[in-house]
Amino acid sequence: MRSTSSFDTIENKDFNIEPLLESSYEQVRFVQCNIPDLTGIDFIDCVFEECNLSNASVKNCKISDIEFVNCKLTGVNFSESKDFAFAAVFENCILDYAIFERKKLNKTVFNSCKIHNADFTQTDLSKCKVHNCDFWDAVFDGTNLAGVDFSTSKNFTIDPTANNVRKAKFLSSDLAGLLTKFDIIIK
Repeated sequence: MRSTSSFDTIENKDFNIEPLLESSYEQVRFVQCNIPDLTGIDFIDCVFEECNLSNASVKNCKISDIEFVNCKLTGVNFSESKDFAFAAVFENCILDYAIFERKKLNKTVFNSCKIHNADFTQTDLSKCKVHNCDFWDAVFDGTNLAGVDFSTSKNFTIDPTANNVRKAKFLSSDLAGLLTKFDIIIK
């Protein structure tokens, strides 16, 4: 995590009660906040720590150089956020049922995240950094996974005939997750 000593800090706020009022936040650190609605707000160089953003609306939200650390982001539809300058780091987050459909995520980092049932349909994950993540029942369809290193991650099912997996890295023990479509038995 980067140094946030020069950041303004907003701590222990429930934005269910009092919504975010600014249209733009830059170098702000949100700590232990509940945030249900980020619609139309620009977040630039911000950090969210131990925040609950489950099912938060991110429609027309700008996510630029944002870190999410130990956050709950269940059900967030990131495909509704602005595409321009999208860059995020997800560190030890819960991203179950998150939607990244058609997003360009090549500046994104997923580190030690639980990403069950997430949707990566037609997403560009090339150059994305993935480390120690759990992709149980995540959907990869028409996804660009070129060069992604999945060797420390688990529970993914990826059809190499329906996704670009060129130069992606996998452990030999995870080959079953790449061959599921063929209904073969691997021993």
